[in-house]
Formats: sequence, structure tokens, C-alpha cells
Amino acid sequence: MGKIIDPKKFCLHPKTVIEDIGKDRFAIVIMRKSRIIMSDGKKILDKAKKIRAYHPRAKISLKTSAPLCSKTTAFLKEHKIDII
Repeated sequence: MGKIIDPKKFCLHPKTVIEDIGKDRFAIVIMRKSRIIMSDGKKILDKAKKIRAYHPRAKISLKTSAPLCSKTTAFLKEHKIDII
């Protein structure tokens, strides 16, 4: 588990969980049981864009325990967001 970063640093909602998982690598953490669908994927992309605004070379990952919709998986990979 990486170091938890204050989401306010990236102008994100205070309940957003961001982990520093390496040099210029960040993970958006979503721990829930319900499926992650396309509307969630778009919100994740918005969060990734805000992180990249502060760290242009940042590599973003999604760390989740929830199942992902196949469309959402393809959407996130298309936007260079890895899934852990």
C-alpha cells in the first residue's frame, strides 16, 4: 500500500482516496462492492485529468475491489489508466 495523498492538493473532493505508488505514479482507490460502470469511469477520468494538471508526467491507475463493466475497462485503458 502506498502513501495516501491529500486530494485537496489536486483540487479533488476530500473523500477521494489517492495513493502515491511510486515515482510519478498515482492510484485512485475505490473500495466498494457494486460494479463500476461507465458513469463512474468518466468521473475517474475527470479525477485523472486533475492529477495530470499538477503532474503532467503522472501515470494514473485505478485500484479497486469492485468488478468493472467491460466498456469501462476499455474506456479507461484507452485513456491510459491502468487497473489494479
